Amino acid sequence: MSKVASWQQRMQSRDVLSREVGYVRKPHGGRLRVALAFPNTYYVGMSNLGFQTVYRLFNGLDNCVCERVFLPPKPDVQAALQNRTPLLTLESQTPVHEFDVFAFSVSFEWDYTNVLTMLRLAGLPLRASDRSESHPLVVIGGAITFLNPEPLAPFADLVAAGEGEVLVPALVVAMEAGERREQLLHGLASQHGFYVPSFYDVEIGADGTVKPHAAKPGTGASVPVHKAAVKLTDAVDPPATSIFTPDTEFGSRFLVEVVRGCANLCRFCWAGYNYLPVRPFSASRILELAAAARPYANRAGLVSIALCDHPQIEDILGRLVDMGFALSPASLRLDDLTEPIVKLLRAGGERSVTIAPETGSDRLRRVINKTITNDQILDRTDLLFASGFENLKLYFMIALPTETDEDLVAIRDLVVQMRDRMMKHARGRGTVGRIVASVNPLIPKPMTAYQWLPMERAAVVDKATRRLRSLMADLDNVYCNIKSERHSFYQALLSLGDRRVARAIEIAEANGGAWRQAVTDAGLDAEFYLFRERSGDAVMPWDIIDGGMKTGFLRSEYEKSLRAEWTLPAKRQAVPR
Repeated sequence: MSKVASWQQRMQSRDVLSREVGYVRKPHGGRLRVALAFPNTYYVGMSNLGFQTVYRLFNGLDNCVCERVFLPPKPDVQAALQNRTPLLTLESQTPVHEFDVFAFSVSFEWDYTNVLTMLRLAGLPLRASDRSESHPLVVIGGAITFLNPEPLAPFADLVAAGEGEVLVPALVVAMEAGERREQLLHGLASQHGFYVPSFYDVEIGADGTVKPHAAKPGTGASVPVHKAAVKLTDAVDPPATSIFTPDTEFGSRFLVEVVRGCANLCRFCWAGYNYLPVRPFSASRILELAAAARPYANRAGLVSIALCDHPQIEDILGRLVDMGFALSPASLRLDDLTEPIVKLLRAGGERSVTIAPETGSDRLRRVINKTITNDQILDRTDLLFASGFENLKLYFMIALPTETDEDLVAIRDLVVQMRDRMMKHARGRGTVGRIVASVNPLIPKPMTAYQWLPMERAAVVDKATRRLRSLMADLDNVYCNIKSERHSFYQALLSLGDRRVARAIEIAEANGGAWRQAVTDAGLDAEFYLFRERSGDAVMPWDIIDGGMKTGFLRSEYEKSLRAEWTLPAKRQAVPR
């Protein structure tokens, strides 16, 4: 180990802390010690509300001390591995391997290789089967892992599946008992939200599909593992920014989750299905946290996939404006944009709004269950520009089920009509804004109505991409960003894969992210995972986790999709059973 490198790392950590407000320092003695990792850089990790929330939950318990750790900048990783420089936590600069728990908050498939890099930097074996009682307990959680934990399962001693408000206290209570690892895991395996991959046998059938997970005798493990979730009656604080720092994307922004869940049930949306039922957080508590944050933030970022499902949203927005906050809502659902809400957002200083038409065709919106029409979209667009908004960011998808060339033309036609409304109102102001269209190919996600759907072939996606680029090329004040098909291909493999994909993750981590070579070297047939219609499969790899949506309901939605039938939302109702 290089003493110079270690000293530099400590100095860098102290420099970062000197610009933070709100971090927690606790003595380690007599407390459960948790090293909480975000498998990406500090800049990315500290922009993540879920990560900050888990940090606050752990440190809110007196018998626990939680410190953060991030992936070093890319140029520093190889040097740290070569010099065996230990991975240190930010708060006390303590080596991670000295902690009781090494917990990962994983939000993106592309960070899977970073999980392995951080294990190596910490000096820990990559696979759970190679670790001993002397190593920290490696816990992997986050939204990605309770959708499909299987690609990461061999690397986790424990997978935390569900919402942190429930999982964090339960984990700390279990570890406070001081049992040996095997006994600890046996106890946790019987509780909602805790999945111990080593307690299950996973067999592959002759056709290459997985067989049902079988709990090993004597483990007490359940099949399936029920996701942990906050109940409607639970009084919990809304997730909110607790550490403010200029060294992140949201340096001067107070982020707060306003409402969890969305009743619309768009058939491609994993978040819509997996965060039901709709649960608004306390308006008074949201405003209390905002008032406390005001000295450090001048902008409030309102996090939700269905902001206007909060019954007191108008009061919340008005009070935030009165506090002097500029308002930055996440993507807004068009069918909830009322004139009072639009005026409040504009009064909060916002000049741009993000909305998601998803496609330009009413027919294709019925396929994906996006319950809004072009006429309604144009009506809301007119309202936005008439109220003083200057810019729009639009989310569209291509390679959707039953998509035709007419649907691609419809995207262009809708954008043209939206731009016409922008130009009409811009003439009176003398300032012309812009429309930015972000386009992504559909990636079928676990635990949605499209989990059985094959991805479109690369040639089909490339053809649609070229066609849409040509359609949008000559539109003034319109900018179109289309995501790479290659990027989507490997993201889908990580999303839809089983435990066999773990070997490809290991190889890709070692070879610098050369995924094509990693898949080949791992002996994987990627087409089997991605381009095969799966509705006849008896079991899906992710069936080990019960996310709350019943298979019969998802199959019904899949079939309605192919018939282009809507399922109209029942707002603020419990999850369909």
